[in-house]
Amino acid sequence: FDSAWILLGSLQHLTTNDDVISCFQSTANLLCDGGTMIIELPHPKETFAMGECTRNGWEVPLQGDDGEQYGALKIIWGDEDDVFDPIRQVRGFTVVMDLVETTNGGTNEKKSDTPAIREVVPTRLFTAQEIDALGRIGGFELAHMYGALEEDEIDINNEEEAFRLICVMRKISRA
Repeated sequence: FDSAWILLGSLQHLTTNDDVISCFQSTANLLCDGGTMIIELPHPKETFAMGECTRNGWEVPLQGDDGEQYGALKIIWGDEDDVFDPIRQVRGFTVVMDLVETTNGGTNEKKSDTPAIREVVPTRLFTAQEIDALGRIGGFELAHMYGALEEDEIDINNEEEAFRLICVMRKISRA
C-alpha cells in the first residue's frame, strides 16, 4: 500500500505507548518504502487547555423507508466532569447518545421512551513530539504537520484556522 489513514482521533483509543508502537509497526509493515501514514488528532492547543472541556454535539436525522423524518439521534461528546489522568495523559470522555422522536414533519420533538446511553470512553491526548518519537520507534519519520485536513494547507501554528493536528508520517526505508 502507498498510504494509510488514521482519522477522527481514532489513535486516541490506543492509550499506551506499546499499543501505539504496535499499530505503527503493523502499518509500516503494510506500506511500501516511502509510503505515508496520515494521522488526524485534536490540535495540541486543546491538549494543553485542560481547564476547558471540549464538548461537541451533533445530530443524526432518522428517516423511515418513506423518506419521512421520524426522529434524531443526538450525540454529545465530552462533559465538564470528565476526569484527566496527567500521568497517563488519558481523559475519560463522556459520550451520551439520546433518541428524540419527531412529529409533524420534524417540527415537534419528544423524548423517546428508549433511555439515553451514557458511557465514559478513555482517550489519550498526544503532543506532536510524542507522535514524532513514537513514529520513529514504529518505523516512520515525521514529514509534515498541518492544522486541518483541507485542500489548502493550514499551518499548524495558524492561531485562527488550525484546529486539528495532521501528521504526515513517511515510512523509513530500511536498506
